Amino acid sequence: MAALALPSLAWSQAPADQALLDMRDAFRRNNATQLSALLPSVRGHALEPMARYWETRARLDTASPDQIRAALDAMAGTYWEDRLRNDWLLQLGRNRDWTNFAAELPRFRMNDDRQVRCYGLLLDASNGKLAPDAAAQRVRQEWLAQRDTDDGCQTAARALLESGHLTAQTVWHRARLAMETGRPKVASQALALLKPEWAAMLDDISAAPAKYLDEKITAIRPRTKELVTLAIIRLASNDPDGAAAELERTRWRAQLTHEEKGWLWGVIGKRAAQKLQTNALDYFAKGDTRHMHDDHLAWMARAALRASRWDTVREAIGAMSDTQQRDATWVYWQARALQARQDPASAARARQLLESIASPHGFYEQLALEDLGRRVAPQPLPAPLTPQEIANAERDPGLQRALTAVRLGLRSEGVREWNYTVALHTPGGMEDRELLAAADIACRNALWDRCINTSLRTRDQVHMGQRFPTPYKDAVVARARDIGLDPAYVYGLIRQESRFVTEARSGVGASGLMQVMPATARWTAKKIGLTDFQPHQINDKDTNIRIGTAYLKLALDDFDGSLPLAAAAYNAGPNRSRAWRNGPVLAGEVWTENIPFEETRDYVKRVLSNTTLYAAQLTGQEQSLRARLGTVGPRNAATPEPSPDLP
Repeated sequence: MAALALPSLAWSQAPADQALLDMRDAFRRNNATQLSALLPSVRGHALEPMARYWETRARLDTASPDQIRAALDAMAGTYWEDRLRNDWLLQLGRNRDWTNFAAELPRFRMNDDRQVRCYGLLLDASNGKLAPDAAAQRVRQEWLAQRDTDDGCQTAARALLESGHLTAQTVWHRARLAMETGRPKVASQALALLKPEWAAMLDDISAAPAKYLDEKITAIRPRTKELVTLAIIRLASNDPDGAAAELERTRWRAQLTHEEKGWLWGVIGKRAAQKLQTNALDYFAKGDTRHMHDDHLAWMARAALRASRWDTVREAIGAMSDTQQRDATWVYWQARALQARQDPASAARARQLLESIASPHGFYEQLALEDLGRRVAPQPLPAPLTPQEIANAERDPGLQRALTAVRLGLRSEGVREWNYTVALHTPGGMEDRELLAAADIACRNALWDRCINTSLRTRDQVHMGQRFPTPYKDAVVARARDIGLDPAYVYGLIRQESRFVTEARSGVGASGLMQVMPATARWTAKKIGLTDFQPHQINDKDTNIRIGTAYLKLALDDFDGSLPLAAAAYNAGPNRSRAWRNGPVLAGEVWTENIPFEETRDYVKRVLSNTTLYAAQLTGQEQSLRARLGTVGPRNAATPEPSPDLP
């Protein structure tokens, strides 16, 4: 069957296309008048639902419920209907219009907005559909997981706190989590529920925690042990040793509860571990693991891995929540910790754990496979799609709207439409064969990110060609081999950086397939003799590959050929990678797990596991992740850095 191609501009109704783009610009300016004037010009266009969303969203504050429902009916079954309903539900909740909220909530298909869920839980508790205690428990879960300030969960928490179904301890718990993750405004919003003046006091604590904890200052201020806990958390962010010294002071040891001290030692240990301090485990040992958060326990396990303290690894994992223990990361390290006991029962249990996660699909899954004596091998493809399966996908209106949006340069809108169509339009999302057919459409239209992400959703039928495509193969392979890079490593990195979107641009300004920063591009171009390089060229596919691979090779040479170190340098910068390598010589997987930045830690894992799968696909041979990880340790002092000015 012929490939479904993106329609050319010549096939489309140019005036309607232009009107749609004009509406996009008007929406960005919040020009409701222009949106209403332009809407008739896009009637019948494939993207009319998007245009209608823009027009209605711009006047959501003034439109009547009947007008909004008429717009929803006109967009029925589309992403934009549910997007508008989501926006309206948030407004109805903020306005406390519970009658209309109750009418619309059952029609909200995506149901992926925490604020809306919190409003809904409060409504169910108030009308007797849900027991208040059960509602409080679910609101607590949603609220603690909500990273930013909000009205929905805050409103539900306030009501359930006033009714006595939610405890003050939950408020302090949210404030702790927020303070620990550098979000003092979120902590202040939470404390305002208990006592408004505490919110202002917390702002002062956030700005100068050591000053607040000073005896002369605190002696004349009203305070609580909970505020002291928040001050020590804030102090630990930059100075874990100072926070530890503060916590050891007699007056705080006497005033704080066992639970508070356990949490604080978890925070201090975590911060010390993130700074790769050798005393991190000493701090963890001072606290009770029963009162530590999962994130504290994860860093306790990482610090123990770094110190080869397998008994402490077991202790930390054993104290984690059941949910976190089931994560492949901690299943793997629990197995390794059991192996270290060197007794038959522990070895048998370790093997069971490894078997439970062993797979080619994932970093620790691949390591588990190798520990069981197997390697990552080329994967067989599922049965080819039938003409009927392809035809069904090509007729899908949501996918068609997504393709049309991308054609018009509305990539972000097209991506949202696509994601909704494959994952949320029907409960549970598309079935495997439908997903493979949708991914096939994306691949044939060079929408590589949608190809990959759609195919990744399949549960039983895995198509490695879709999940790990090789666009621009001639250019990538030839360039990599010319400069001595493994093409699989280049592909593994590009897949993680941009999903092969040539126009990709990050929030910090990195561009193109290999997401190269402007300053890095200029430095690398000069280094390789590309004298006529101009900044705009970085979005050109071939130029991006040339400069990106050159930089990657320079980074690899600078880090003695270590794939994990070079990948970390590519993501977080070479100076951080140089600092992180100092310390004991570690197995590559232990070093990777101890990378302080979550984003970089995840990045290195994905690049290396991607590389292993690409190598199997490109060579047709079994591959080893562990061989690529190697060991990581300090640079030999006698070996000069090849590129000390590497940006």
